[in-house]
Amino acid sequence: MIIFCGQSSATTDITLQLKWTHQFQFAGYYMAQQQGFYQAAGLNVTILPADPDNPDTFSNVLSGQAQFGVAHSGILQQRIAGKPLVAMAAILQFSPYCWMVKKSSDIFHPRDFADKRISSISRKENAELLVMLERSGIQTDDLPAYAGDSSSEDWLAGAIDAMQVYVTNEPYTMREQGIDHRLICPQKYGINVYSDILYTTENMLRQHPQEVEAFYQASLKGWRYAMMHMDEAIALTQHQYAPDRSFAQLAYEAEVLSDYILPAGTNLGAMSIAKWRLIADLYAIEQSAFNQAQDGFIYQYAEPEKINMSWMLIAAIIISLLSIPLYLRLMLRKSV
Repeated sequence: MIIFCGQSSATTDITLQLKWTHQFQFAGYYMAQQQGFYQAAGLNVTILPADPDNPDTFSNVLSGQAQFGVAHSGILQQRIAGKPLVAMAAILQFSPYCWMVKKSSDIFHPRDFADKRISSISRKENAELLVMLERSGIQTDDLPAYAGDSSSEDWLAGAIDAMQVYVTNEPYTMREQGIDHRLICPQKYGINVYSDILYTTENMLRQHPQEVEAFYQASLKGWRYAMMHMDEAIALTQHQYAPDRSFAQLAYEAEVLSDYILPAGTNLGAMSIAKWRLIADLYAIEQSAFNQAQDGFIYQYAEPEKINMSWMLIAAIIISLLSIPLYLRLMLRKSV
């Protein structure tokens, strides 16, 4: 629900629906809240964790229970299916999902998955894991898939050979237990998909464009702050949002995800139609369907205002530049 109040200023109640429970994965939003960036933008933001048993965020955002959400790259499939969703920023530039195998395993590359037992995964959410195998000639439909509730225990017991993991969760747990393992990740094999995508709806954007822009800018400002003040962001996450996680665990998560959030040469939250086209290929989306859905899919944020220099400022700069040679000559004469 969006509520406007006050005479000279308006405060907007906003709900952000996360895609998982509280952890450093969402620290930028926590810092935007803590540092007052949302408040300064006229927003009163509630940050909701997901239900681990039903982490889907699309239904809450589409129904208006939340105005913004965080989702995986499957948002493109939702858009193709006619859902009026708008992708605003990709906080993670790569997929954080990998296959984890024991160090003693004979699985080193995707091609080694032939006849191996894997944990059951959803093609809607983690298609990149299956596509990575399929591009290496593996018939994924023929692989024995485990669909139980204790995949970690069964992986440890040897009942399955490879388990889908989130790069900062299960690997950390295994490391703490002293269990050697290795990760086989899509990114290493040229399969790069966006993740943790901040999004809204066309209706929200059409009816409240200023609030959408304000939330976008404040959120990215929060992420920039979190990346520049990592220890502070970790401490806040643990103290106010994830007290069940140790500082060491959150620090590990922050260190790993930093390479996903700000890889070299990439702007925070950056997205491109070209990369979404490649993601569409992973989901076997035809070009015609993608062309119909792409218009308005990526949020067009307001361009920062350009510096408008007055003639006095320009004159001052010119005078300063012309004065430099004169200053240097005077200094040389004094030194002679």
